[in-house]
Amino acid sequence: MKLSESLEDYLEAIYNEILKKNEAKVTDISNILNVKKASVTGALISLKNKGLINYEPYSAITLTKLGEKLAADIIQKHKVMSEFLENILNLPKDEAIENACKMEHIMSETMFNRMTKFSVFIQELCKTNPELKEKISKLYE
Repeated sequence: MKLSESLEDYLEAIYNEILKKNEAKVTDISNILNVKKASVTGALISLKNKGLINYEPYSAITLTKLGEKLAADIIQKHKVMSEFLENILNLPKDEAIENACKMEHIMSETMFNRMTKFSVFIQELCKTNPELKEKISKLYE
């Protein structure tokens, strides 16, 4: 299921809130994403209609099994991209996270899978070959 960038952000925020607090609420999502509560409500209705969340006004938001899987996939993509940008391209952590957040929404599954394999490959090579890690770091000086 393909979601808009905005709905992916909502799903990710809900997932993270549930991990932290065992529940997500409209006010929390509004604060995290810096949007109005009315915008959150509209997004929640859309996510509910897609079968990704359980939502009723004035009650806690929970994820369906499908919603949980999609959210976990989005977060995994974000994590892999952040690590690639930080560990392979030597970007500062904050910049890597910011860029990963933007990139995760636009890349195809094929690109993501290849980038993941390449990242793992390079990181494994660097573990066994410290000179390679040093050469990669010098590329960015």
